[in-house]
Amino acid sequence: MLVSYAKQETTEPLKVLASYLKFGIPGAISLFLSGLFVSMGVLRLLQGLDKFTGGGKGSLVPYLGAFLALVLMMAIIVLLMLRAGKRVKS
Repeated sequence: MLVSYAKQETTEPLKVLASYLKFGIPGAISLFLSGLFVSMGVLRLLQGLDKFTGGGKGSLVPYLGAFLALVLMMAIIVLLMLRAGKRVKS
């Protein structure tokens, strides 16, 4: 009886954890890569414009644009997670 209780208390939580990690790790990697590629794309797009080439404060605008794209992506992800959490509770 003690062995079955120990198995229940150790293997079952590990199985649940494995099922969460099975989808969580690939999801986190895909979100990281999408953020990386979107920010690099915005940065390259803004660097390609003639307005922001050269020196001065204008050369910081592409980096600010890439940062704002990342912030926008994070806000959208957080809002979607909050909406999904409300759906689960209801």
